[in-house]
Amino acid sequence: MSQLTSSNKYGKTIFQRIFGGYGELLKLPGTARYAIGAVIASMPFPMIGMCITISVQRIYGSYTLAGTLSAVQAISLAILTPILGRLVDRFGQTRVSIPVIGIWIVSAITLITCIQLRVPQWILYIIVPFMAFIPPWGAMSRSRWTYLLKNQENSAEKIDRAMGFSSVLDEAMWMIGNPLSSILAVISGVLSFSFTGVCVIIGAIMFLSVRAAEPPSQTDLAKQAGITRKEFRVQEAARAAAVSGDEDKATKKASIFSIGFIAICATWFGLGAFQGASGISIIAFAKEQNVQSLTGFVFACFSCSALIGATLYGAKSWTIPLWQRFYFCIVVVAIGLSSFMFARNIWTVMIIYLIIGVCQSPTWINGNQIILHLVPPARFTEGVAIMSAMNAIGSSIGNSLAGYFIDQNGSYGGFVTVTVLAFIALILAFSGIKQIREATMKPILVHVDA
Repeated sequence: MSQLTSSNKYGKTIFQRIFGGYGELLKLPGTARYAIGAVIASMPFPMIGMCITISVQRIYGSYTLAGTLSAVQAISLAILTPILGRLVDRFGQTRVSIPVIGIWIVSAITLITCIQLRVPQWILYIIVPFMAFIPPWGAMSRSRWTYLLKNQENSAEKIDRAMGFSSVLDEAMWMIGNPLSSILAVISGVLSFSFTGVCVIIGAIMFLSVRAAEPPSQTDLAKQAGITRKEFRVQEAARAAAVSGDEDKATKKASIFSIGFIAICATWFGLGAFQGASGISIIAFAKEQNVQSLTGFVFACFSCSALIGATLYGAKSWTIPLWQRFYFCIVVVAIGLSSFMFARNIWTVMIIYLIIGVCQSPTWINGNQIILHLVPPARFTEGVAIMSAMNAIGSSIGNSLAGYFIDQNGSYGGFVTVTVLAFIALILAFSGIKQIREATMKPILVHVDA
């Protein structure tokens, strides 16, 4: 009996050590609602690309067209996301999100109708860019955490944990969204798009209804200070430069494009390229194996593993330098995905995904933490949006390249493309190691009092 009691106490201690910090975050009023709402509203990210790919390939019979349309949507997302992020920081989350959601819903209805009617391809190319009108929910959620936690005791540790918790929820979204999108798209394109639209509406209501957690916009902060928004941005840049030790920057134009920020964006471009190529290659591989309905479950394995990695990684207070953790994780992911070219069946791909997925979320968590060292708080949404845009651009290029080589040489051609792009990504990542290492040595800019 005493042994059982001791075991229970030990189990509770482990559980408390892993999840206790997350529980403290959720005790803050409204945090659970907006954090979960952001995940639900973000369902277009794991679902739309696969819905377009499967629906278009089934109706039009071309991986090249399917991959190119996905690339167009990704490029449009890359262009629009930084713009939306900047607008959110300037005018507020609610003011920007509501009209953007309306545009997306109308575009989704139009696109699936045109696919089902098998309209000329040029019409699809006109409609698909409007599918990029998605509010940057993840960046906005992280901005809310930063706003709520920056003045609390041990704020840096709590913010790191909040970034980890956000990634846990993101991976849960991908783990659920990927199999759902493949199953629903195979059954009916209309059903898959309809489900995604319902998620957008429900998630947006949950997120935007928590007004107390919404950070003040640059417009609001400038009004409070009795200055113009432009003057506020210059003033904030000067304060950030003083904290980071870059005194010269205080006299320059208020820009977030430091050398360190450019380096992290280049790294994210390379990461998106080989991961985007792997996605469409796996879809083609599954079809060759006559197991296309399992495609979503393959991606769910990756997300499930990443969810475990995010949960454990975010719960621990790390002493290993941030830049070392970042590079270790990105190397594991790149080499792991390169091994797909040796897979002979879909189960091998699943196993590889389960192994390397543990490092997927930590890679993104580390990237978001690095951004905290590079970008002032009132421009955090914009900074994360630009980084995500670079990832989307890389993904679109990888997706398009892989689609071409799949049509020429089957899924093996796609996996070879993944391998080449993965090593290019590592070259890009390590070319900026000096800047990224130096950036992580500087103070976190959320402590700049705007």
